[in-house]
Formats: sequence, structure tokens, C-alpha cells
Amino acid sequence: MLPIALGELIQIFRNRLVLVTSLVMPAAVSAYFIYQHEVFAKMASLGYIAAIMVFTVGAFGLYATSVTTLASRRQNLFLKRLRSTAAGDAGILSGLLLPVTVLSLVQAAVLLAVLAAVAGGPADVALLAAAVLSMTVMMLGLGLATAGLTNSPEHAQVTTLPVSLGTIAVASWVGISGTEELALLKRLLPGGSATELAVNAWNGGVPVADSLPLLAPTLAWVAVSVALASRLFRWEPRR
Repeated sequence: MLPIALGELIQIFRNRLVLVTSLVMPAAVSAYFIYQHEVFAKMASLGYIAAIMVFTVGAFGLYATSVTTLASRRQNLFLKRLRSTAAGDAGILSGLLLPVTVLSLVQAAVLLAVLAAVAGGPADVALLAAAVLSMTVMMLGLGLATAGLTNSPEHAQVTTLPVSLGTIAVASWVGISGTEELALLKRLLPGGSATELAVNAWNGGVPVADSLPLLAPTLAWVAVSVALASRLFRWEPRR
């Protein structure tokens, strides 16, 4: 797995499009939110800013890059060649997705640390970490499922849009309006419960015991995504 991950990391830094999508774009959007944190804090809260930054990294840095990577490796038959080696399927996928996952987590941590330094830190760091990790696993699962429907890296620019924009839209809806109304719907949508968890972790005021159940909808989306990926994912190009 580690040799595959090292080779994939090198490819990420060589591919300008992937580099922009996975690192530059999320950092630029997050920098704007940090710069305008006083404005957005009045409109919603600092927890909303933290959540939207995490989902920007997750949607564009992790999810879109994962789908593009898997589609590209399938198209050039790299996935097929890897399956002829001693590495198992889980090891192959883990090796390919490990670099972008680590980069996304590091980027999210750095951006949240900058927000904390500028505007004040979160009320519960452990709960915030749980929100970030649950979102990361969910986006990876959705990436595997979407990769099964994506024929090429170019096609990934289309197939990733619904989930990328959808999760950010849900995060904005929940972060700005809260869950006093339509709570069940907002929490069941992909990203809704993770957003509420991140907001609670940053702003405080909600008991941890009341926030932890919010992990359940996100983990349910992970299970759905893995089930879809097991049916849809292909190791060779579609004919």
C-alpha cells in the first residue's frame, strides 16, 4: 500500500489540475471566509465558517480529487495492472486514496487553526475532530461510489458536481438557518448532521451527549456509499 501511496503523492504534485482542485481552490475559498469572518459570524456563527471550510476541503479537495484519480487510473489501465500484483483490492484503493486524504486532513487542520488564531478557538476540539473525520469518511465513500459512474477524468468534472455543490449547499443551509425547523430533513441530507456537529463543537452550548447522535446519519451515508461502490465500481474501462 505505501509504495502505491508514495507514487500517487508524486503524481498529485505533478498534475497541475489536481493540485489546483485539491489544494489551491479550497485554500482560496477558506481564506476568503477567514478574512470576512466578522461578516459571516454576524450572519450565522464562527461554527458555520468552520463547517463550510471543512466541507469545501472535503468536496473539492478530497471527493472530486478521489473520483478524478480513480477514473484516471482506470482509464490508463493502471488499476488493472495493480490487481495483477500481490496487493489486494483494499490495499490498492487505500494506497491510491491515502495521499489525498492526508493532504485534505492536514489542510483542514491548518485552516481551522488559522480561524482559531484569528477569531477564537472551538469550544470542544475532540467533538470538532469527530465531525471532520466523519465528513472525511463520508466523502471518501461517496467518491468511491461516484467513481463507478465516471468513465474518464474529464467526465469526473460533470459527475462530481451534484455531490460537491450539494453537500456545500446543505452545509450552508444548516449552518445559517440552524435545525430548529425541518430538523430531521436537514440532518438526514448528506452533510447536514456533520455540519450541525461542527457548529456545536465550535460554538459550544450543546451537551456532548446531545451532539454525538449526530454522527449516526453521517455514518449511515458511509454505509450507503460503500454499498453503492461495491455494486458500481469497475476496475477496467467500460466498453
